[in-house]
Amino acid sequence: MVKSGFPDMSKQAKSATAAEHLRARIEARSARVGVIGLGYVGLPLALLLSEEKFPVTGFDVDAKKVATLAESGSYIYRIPPTDIAAARKRGFAATADYAHIAEMDAVIICVPTPLNEMREPDLSYIAATAEAIAPHLRAGQLIVLESTTYPGTTEEVMAPILEQKNRGDLKAARNGESTDKTFFVAFSPEREDPGNDTVARRDIPKVVGGLDARASEVAAALYRTIFNTVVPVSSPAAAEMTKLLENIYRCVNIALVNELKLLSLRMGIDIWEVIEAAKTKPFGFQAFYPGPGLGGHCIPVDPFYLSWKAKQWDFHTRFIELAGEINTAMPYHVVAATAKALNQHKKSVNGAKVLILGVAYKRDIDDLRESPALTIIELLQKEGAEVSYHDPYFPFVGRGRKYDLQMKCAPLEKLEQYDCVVIVTDHSDYDYARIVRESRLVVDTRNATKGVESPKIVRC
Repeated sequence: MVKSGFPDMSKQAKSATAAEHLRARIEARSARVGVIGLGYVGLPLALLLSEEKFPVTGFDVDAKKVATLAESGSYIYRIPPTDIAAARKRGFAATADYAHIAEMDAVIICVPTPLNEMREPDLSYIAATAEAIAPHLRAGQLIVLESTTYPGTTEEVMAPILEQKNRGDLKAARNGESTDKTFFVAFSPEREDPGNDTVARRDIPKVVGGLDARASEVAAALYRTIFNTVVPVSSPAAAEMTKLLENIYRCVNIALVNELKLLSLRMGIDIWEVIEAAKTKPFGFQAFYPGPGLGGHCIPVDPFYLSWKAKQWDFHTRFIELAGEINTAMPYHVVAATAKALNQHKKSVNGAKVLILGVAYKRDIDDLRESPALTIIELLQKEGAEVSYHDPYFPFVGRGRKYDLQMKCAPLEKLEQYDCVVIVTDHSDYDYARIVRESRLVVDTRNATKGVESPKIVRC
């Protein structure tokens, strides 16, 4: 047969047909969607998809989570069991069996991406997930990574594992050169903000970047069903960098205001008053607030993914490193301020009874990830303090990746028994006036006692 000199369009046509078929199933809400990782990101996402009448299957290696969901229970405070029950009536199910991946038309991966002890990216969860689903991969599927990571992870780490470990010589679609052995790969960063009730989840724009145009189009089509705005970008790396920029912006600005707080304390200036005055400016300023340190998965962790990656390009990210140093030092500042306050009351921190008020990393949520309260507790214990805690969201704090406290929540009564109460998390249901009134000494790291005047209060 004589070649025409024109490119073989059959491969592109097959790819287009596969993409169009998947988009049609998405539009008809008949596409089967799997969500891997049913934590603070994955479970809300699965419920959103279920609300749009998609057949949704959740995957998690945690048997307790799977069993809880099977009983229409919830392990996330802000998600009531009634939401799980309603989703189950619509067909939502959870499983630990990755063989069901073969039944899915789209798979969204929402697994953790922590740092290791050397502050280097730990991609073991992404790699293990890719290896687990690869044997069940089939042509025409969409695989989307949502886990925050450094630019290049989707294309350089996840896609190669999927290609190398599958059983059918399947390849990720790239540059429109695809065949009937093609699957689609994209990255779309999660933008969860636990505890934020002011912005509906559907109103948070969704950034999407695929390995090629068709992957982007299919992923965007899926996300448009549950988000009001989808923002396509040119590549997974651009989408990965977008998420890092958002979190680094916050990390650097929080570090700045933390440093200014330390300076203001020495100068006898109320930094909270300064911030309130500064934010009256209608342009060029966004208010950030100081605190006892950073918590949650994103801000304390994600910037260091980029600083690690930057070293491969012989580039030192000085802002990220400096911000990290300042924010990491804040729990130590709290402990030093507590020791000083106790000393002024003629009490040594060694042997002092200290109550930590709030252990969640932010107000009104049940999330301990990277919480500065955990570090503060451990530091005070090392100094010889007898530490208790109270948090309405945590009846018990056991063992995590970086802590092993094995503590029960103390009742919020008989506050006079403590030498000092340290407000670390400013939950909105605390009666701060009463806490100050009944306590001997209060160290306030969040300005939670604003409007309460007492010589017992030390704001730090």
